[in-house]
Amino acid sequence: MRIVLSLLALLPFTLHAANAAPSSTPAIAPEPHPLIIAHRGASGYLPEHTLASYALAVLQGADYIEPDLVMTRDGQLVARHDNELGMTTDVANRPEFAARKRTQVVDGESLSGWFSEDFTLAELKTLRAIERIPATRPGNARLDGSLQIPTLQEIIDLVQALQTSQGRPIGLYIETKHPTHFQSLNLAMEKPLVEILSRNGYDRAEAPVYIQSFEVDNLKALSQLTPLRLVQLLWVKGQPYDQQQRGTSLDYAQMTSAEGLKAIAQYAAGVGPEKSQVIAPDASGKLGTPSNLVRDAHAAGLKVHPYTFRAENQFLPAALRSSANDRERGDIEAELRAFLAAGIDGVFIDQPDIAVRLRDAR
Repeated sequence: MRIVLSLLALLPFTLHAANAAPSSTPAIAPEPHPLIIAHRGASGYLPEHTLASYALAVLQGADYIEPDLVMTRDGQLVARHDNELGMTTDVANRPEFAARKRTQVVDGESLSGWFSEDFTLAELKTLRAIERIPATRPGNARLDGSLQIPTLQEIIDLVQALQTSQGRPIGLYIETKHPTHFQSLNLAMEKPLVEILSRNGYDRAEAPVYIQSFEVDNLKALSQLTPLRLVQLLWVKGQPYDQQQRGTSLDYAQMTSAEGLKAIAQYAAGVGPEKSQVIAPDASGKLGTPSNLVRDAHAAGLKVHPYTFRAENQFLPAALRSSANDRERGDIEAELRAFLAAGIDGVFIDQPDIAVRLRDAR
């Protein structure tokens, strides 16, 4: 905790330094392998999608940090995993916003809560982050109420400041959340995202940036707006929401076939499968035999960055759990070694220091 508090104390200075003297954006030359992508920052140690979480991930050696982006009512890009704010902010305890709670359909599902599109950036800045899974990560929950919701520009400022102090490229692995939903509200995020990235020097294919999405059409639109590398996220069943809305037959099963991966390669540089699509546990809870996904993706010229690796028992195959306590750590190293042996090109992980140590040991 002492290290964390010291990190938090340094953040204002870090951001001031970034605003005073922004650094140039280095090209990737070449990238480490496998890439260590800090999932929502070092979210295994600090509340997700906060500047502290991102900064800790960089100090732990992550190559990329992953901001998920949503839109505010006044068209600003901020980092939240979902546009519904109740699970990751203290909005439910703010009486001034009680009337904002409502129910709406997002990506085909009815949700009740408070939504980013109903708040201006100034209003969101009065909220504070809370831990999404406090029962699993009670240590993170001790910081509830102390950290703000960052904007994309603030994240870039932090990354470029740390890039200078660390003396190495630090990448942004951005996910556009609910793009069809925001388009329906006249809050499309594609052009604002590209404009912010371009203003900060991220305007070449070699820049340390990936942009990912579970939807298809917004990635295709982005491919016409920017040379930055794009990644098609995959899921184990169903359809991308934009395809569902359009009434097409394209589903994730088709997309993970050899032919489907070749089609993805026409607009993207990589795929982000759910990790069970690469290696699924068998009936006994052990990791099974790798699927053909990595082989077929590589044959199509695509990188493979599976998600999400987490150290706690509840997120591991049964055979790798250390106890019946969901909060305790299991043998995530064995899981990571199996996936690396399958030929993946990077990992999304909540505890990036573990993957960095394992990679360095190799």
